[in-house]
Amino acid sequence: MSFQAYLDNIEAKTGKTPNELIDLAHAKGFDKNTKASEIVNWLKQDFDLGRGYAMALVHVIKNGAIISDKHVGSGGAHSDDSNQLRLDGIKNR
Repeated sequence: MSFQAYLDNIEAKTGKTPNELIDLAHAKGFDKNTKASEIVNWLKQDFDLGRGYAMALVHVIKNGAIISDKHVGSGGAHSDDSNQLRLDGIKNR
């Protein structure tokens, strides 16, 4: 599953765009220095997200929308179309 697909599935499950979840995380004081486990625990407790989905959000909470070029256009199972993730929601595409 691509990184973007993880984020799209999170939106479908929670009803919140990645940007909305990032805003909630920042309001809780989570930032690039927060331990991943703290964010994962919050996402599990408040949104019932599993570890894999939570870790996708950890990345964007801590690092923003840019991902490594490693899987961009690779054609593999984790291939993304771009190194820029869409965080504004599925309806905005």
